[in-house]
Amino acid sequence: MNYILFDDFRGNLLPLTYTRPVSEIRIGILTITEKWERFFNTKCSFYTEDYLQQKFSLKTKEDNLWVNGSICPDINLVKAIKSLADNQCLKHNETLIAYRSKQSIPSDVIVYDDDFMQVSQLWHIFEYNDECIQSDFKLLTAGRTSELISETNACTNLENIFIEDGAKVENAILNASTGPIYLGKNAEIMEGSIVRGPLAMCENSVLKMGSKIYGATTLGPYCKVGGEVNNSVFLGYSNKGHEGFFGNSILGEWCNIGAGTNTSNLKNNYAKVKLWNYSSEKFVNTGLQFCGLIMGDYSKCGINTMFNTGTVVGVSTNIFGSGFPRNFVSSFSWGGASGYMTYTLNKVFETAEKVMQRRDIKFNQEEKDILSNIFNLTKSYRKN
Repeated sequence: MNYILFDDFRGNLLPLTYTRPVSEIRIGILTITEKWERFFNTKCSFYTEDYLQQKFSLKTKEDNLWVNGSICPDINLVKAIKSLADNQCLKHNETLIAYRSKQSIPSDVIVYDDDFMQVSQLWHIFEYNDECIQSDFKLLTAGRTSELISETNACTNLENIFIEDGAKVENAILNASTGPIYLGKNAEIMEGSIVRGPLAMCENSVLKMGSKIYGATTLGPYCKVGGEVNNSVFLGYSNKGHEGFFGNSILGEWCNIGAGTNTSNLKNNYAKVKLWNYSSEKFVNTGLQFCGLIMGDYSKCGINTMFNTGTVVGVSTNIFGSGFPRNFVSSFSWGGASGYMTYTLNKVFETAEKVMQRRDIKFNQEEKDILSNIFNLTKSYRKN
């Protein structure tokens, strides 16, 4: 069977989905793509925006199973999808879960009545992260034995801590009584760190000395994180290496948070937080009391930046200076509270190339084309 993950709610998940298909969002330990691939035991391809298809390719055959990439799999859901006959689709109310055909959506509908998890809003990524870390932890560690944990650490609920090959942790406090703690291959928790699960650290991620981490938090691959972090998701290859609070927030890839930066995740009047929504072109009520910063790929901020509750920052944005930036900062913006100018593509490319070289990854024409398309797509949000 040929499995294809298609986008749903992409507009609601911008700016993160400017640079990736919906299913490439990380929630828990794995991306949604990786979750489906483990359940299907095969690689999936993607049906997404045209400008992303060169990097995230689409492969079709005579017999295809098209699966909603905003939905996280579970055993019952996978069983129902695999049971679809040719030219049948699986729906839950108005939600198209999956369909089996060469390409077009069939009219023969199978109704699915069970509950499932769907990431249809940005804040769902940190809101559902606890449940996803726990389910991914079970999926990844079933039938396996953790590497030994050094006796220099103070551990609670040791059976809920799993360390992959090459991971290091010394002289830390690990409390897994509130959720599992997972250290991926070659990840490291430096001395003096205090961790309350659930925590997911992916391959080669690092917690700096004296970090204070509250669940449910995910550090994607090759992230370096320090200071105080609560219920946040770092998608990968990004740094918040110094002191400062980061709460109920999401950081894209290839981002850098300057030393002493703080995110507000609670309004002074305790009101529900509103967040910029690209689909409706307005701020929408999240229904949450706690909601911090969402930052798109390749964006950065200078030292001591202060982010208001419920701030959305686009792709390839550079924020610096005193005062609070606006609650919505458009992609390719350069500046801060005193005003912005356009962060030109040639400057964006120069910085991205240097940043990716540090991880031994080449900034290639494919990435340039994606950023060029996003630059054009987001022109209307910039004044100059």
